[in-house]
Amino acid sequence: MSGSSSGTVFGLTAAAVATIGVLAYQAAASAPEDPSEPRPAGSASPTVSKAPRDKRNPTALPAGSGTGQRVVYSVDDDRVWLVGRGGRVERTFKVTPGTVDPAPDSYAVSSRSNAVTGTDGKPIEHVVRFTVVDGVAVGFSATVEGAADRPADGAGGSIRTGGIRESAADGAAMWEFATIGRRVVVIR
Repeated sequence: MSGSSSGTVFGLTAAAVATIGVLAYQAAASAPEDPSEPRPAGSASPTVSKAPRDKRNPTALPAGSGTGQRVVYSVDDDRVWLVGRGGRVERTFKVTPGTVDPAPDSYAVSSRSNAVTGTDGKPIEHVVRFTVVDGVAVGFSATVEGAADRPADGAGGSIRTGGIRESAADGAAMWEFATIGRRVVVIR
């Protein structure tokens, strides 16, 4: 074998190994958190137009919002459910969305920050990000106590925000529950 063909073989092998690594990472990132939990056959996708609601109990977890441990966020109802093992709702609460809504889909928590300044200029804490929409990071956060009364630093009405704001207590609960990789299901 000549030097150039062994270099070609080496290059192809390196490319194949890199491709396998990328595919393995993607498979691991999209795998269910608990593969032992059964998935009902033909279960509704979180991308259906609007998950059915229990009219007698508007805070009940909507049917068709997925299975397993997850955060469920309804963009139409401005409500979040923290769903633990066995589909048990551990906590539900109202939120105040930013100006940018994520599309209904299933995401994973991709980054977290204990304390930062929000795009509106206010100090926020317990930031749990799960997607980016048109260059705007979208995630849950709580305004630092007392900061809601202060004017934002240079934030005008034209700033696009992806912060889904929670109370301090709800933000602390989200922070504990929504670690890196936790599924976030967005529904209508």
